[in-house]
Amino acid sequence: MSGIKARLNAISAVINYKPAHAPLNFNETTPTEVFGCNVFSDKVMRDRLPKAVYKSLKKTINLGEKLDPNVADVVANAMKDWAIEQGATHFTHVFYPLTGLTAEKHDSFLVPDGKGGALAEFSGKLLIQGEPDASSFPSGGLRTTFEARGYTAWDVTSPAFILENPNGTFLCIPTAFVSWTGEALDKKTPLLRSLQSLNTQAKRILKLFGTETKLPVTCYAGPEQEYFLIDRNFIFSRPDLLIAGRSLFGAPSAKGQEFDDQYFGVTPRRVLAFMMDVERELYKLGVPVKTRHNEVAPSQFEIAPLYEAGNLATDHNQLLMTTLRTVAKRYGMVCLLHEKPFAGINGSGKHLNYSIGNADLGSLFDPGESPHENAQFLVFCSAVIRAVHKYGALLRATVASASNDHRLGANEAPPAIMSIYLGEQLADVFEQIKSGKVSGSKTKGVMSVGVDTLPPLPMDPGDRNRTSPFAFTGNRFEFRAVGSTASIAGPQVAINTILAESLDYIATELETATGGDSSKLNEAVQAIIKKIMDEHDAIIFNGDGYSQEWHAEAEKRGLPNLRTTPDALPVLTSSEVVELFGKYNVLSGAELASRQEIYLEQYSMVIKTEANLTLRMAKTIIFPAAMRYQGELARTCQNLKNIGQDFKTTTLDEVTAKLRDLQDKVAALETVMEHSADDALDEAKHLCEKALPAMLDVRAVADSLEAIVADDLWSLPSYQEMLFIR
Repeated sequence: MSGIKARLNAISAVINYKPAHAPLNFNETTPTEVFGCNVFSDKVMRDRLPKAVYKSLKKTINLGEKLDPNVADVVANAMKDWAIEQGATHFTHVFYPLTGLTAEKHDSFLVPDGKGGALAEFSGKLLIQGEPDASSFPSGGLRTTFEARGYTAWDVTSPAFILENPNGTFLCIPTAFVSWTGEALDKKTPLLRSLQSLNTQAKRILKLFGTETKLPVTCYAGPEQEYFLIDRNFIFSRPDLLIAGRSLFGAPSAKGQEFDDQYFGVTPRRVLAFMMDVERELYKLGVPVKTRHNEVAPSQFEIAPLYEAGNLATDHNQLLMTTLRTVAKRYGMVCLLHEKPFAGINGSGKHLNYSIGNADLGSLFDPGESPHENAQFLVFCSAVIRAVHKYGALLRATVASASNDHRLGANEAPPAIMSIYLGEQLADVFEQIKSGKVSGSKTKGVMSVGVDTLPPLPMDPGDRNRTSPFAFTGNRFEFRAVGSTASIAGPQVAINTILAESLDYIATELETATGGDSSKLNEAVQAIIKKIMDEHDAIIFNGDGYSQEWHAEAEKRGLPNLRTTPDALPVLTSSEVVELFGKYNVLSGAELASRQEIYLEQYSMVIKTEANLTLRMAKTIIFPAAMRYQGELARTCQNLKNIGQDFKTTTLDEVTAKLRDLQDKVAALETVMEHSADDALDEAKHLCEKALPAMLDVRAVADSLEAIVADDLWSLPSYQEMLFIR
């Protein structure tokens, strides 16, 4: 099939699309009945486990106590029976290796009984520990290829669940993944370690304020997931979207997002059907999805869950991304999670809403009605200010990737400069503390809209700032720099650890200043917050993070601006970061070095793949199409000349010049890609500084040709087709 025919067939398939299955019936089974039905939940455990086993397991889940190995067999048997009743034939330990994806190996429950039949078995040993091949996952030098042993370890704090398939179901058990020598080879292990350090240091602060809780202080997360939906037929005609997840070529559509008519607009029917199906699947898995809406760019959408404990929210976000991709296929679409699948319009992020607390305390970032009087809140908030100022470069490194580099600082996402937005109310309170005179704080007002039939609207004491990478939003912080494809584990690990370090510092200062005398606490709190503001208020910025003025101001303040992934990743092995993670037993120096090596290699592999695609598409798709058009123009000019007609060859001359330019740019990119380096950082820098600009040069010529070449010769689906034919 010729390229143009494939493109036309894709357009026809979109226009003539019909649902492949019957619509969902939410009357027949309500969402409340569906929610959590495929989860080995607290209710299921309470119903199926002996009381003593249930209590022991709940102590581990709720209080963080060590798991009693003696309960494992009982839990495993109950889990097996429940899963088989749900139609499961296999189980798998689900883990999250440093690929950033989800991994699983399925094992059958069935064991031959020696009499020609089979039994269903699942022991405590199989529940607690699995053994996938560790040599086939990236380890960054922690393991050599001939050292294969790795272990998965049951994470009891994240419930097991059932995943459905058209031909059955299987039991999924969330696990950590470590090497034979105990190093973390995954995203979950460091997150669990960081939660322990956060709990220890937060409770030291709470003890000083006389606040008691038996529950661990943990982090909570609510990631807002952005994504694009494109008809699947278009993807098959776009090698770049199919392989790289983003378009390496494409002239701008006549209309983009400039009318501001996409955001919160009416959702297309097929997309809404997809969204409702996604939500139903996630309800079954206990994922508390709450919000759905159109995003700013055409064919861009968002789904957001309610707040959950950070570890569970991480697992649920991985499930959410998998579900988005899987369900999209049912509706003849592909879900693109790449941070920048289309040039010239907004990319996709994953805003990480973050707080700390527990069920007893609520959010420790809640200022209450009078934040200037809420000393405990002010201490925790000042700890964040200090942490982000000291370790802003580390936060930048946690969101570094080839795909996210296209988005950060592009007037659709925060800049690569880390700063904190506090809002008018909190900024004023901290400024008063810094000056030594605290008189009060701005209160919430009431807005009169000027229409009698509309009620008065309560106003927050400050506005929001969408240009800030780390913004206070009422009772939590929103880390807006996380990319849409990324796991939220890495940013949480960093935030938990740097916050633990700041809380450790503040607790030590307060303990020393008070000497156990609670009457001295208020004065000590005022002093430590003032000291933090004196030393760290450079990180606070309430203005426009997109402006060039801010870049100049940030440089004056000494804030790092790590624009690219090769700039940011070396931070992971800086002495300050190695000391930080080592002190709180979150990541060793070797584990940090391995991550830096892996992420640099992943960066280089992404760029190399995209460069190879750029060359192939330019030479085999774009150049031939333009040559055919050049041939048509040349024949037309010759025919007109033969009959004595005076005819200008402007278009032919333009196409010919651009074809020569395209050949030159392709040759230049090929020369760039001949480079090789033994050092991973050197290779990444070369690709960043040389290959990416060379790829853009090829694209610029190709996109200009798309605007000239006859449409019936251009085989690649265009931006306006992919983004607006739904």
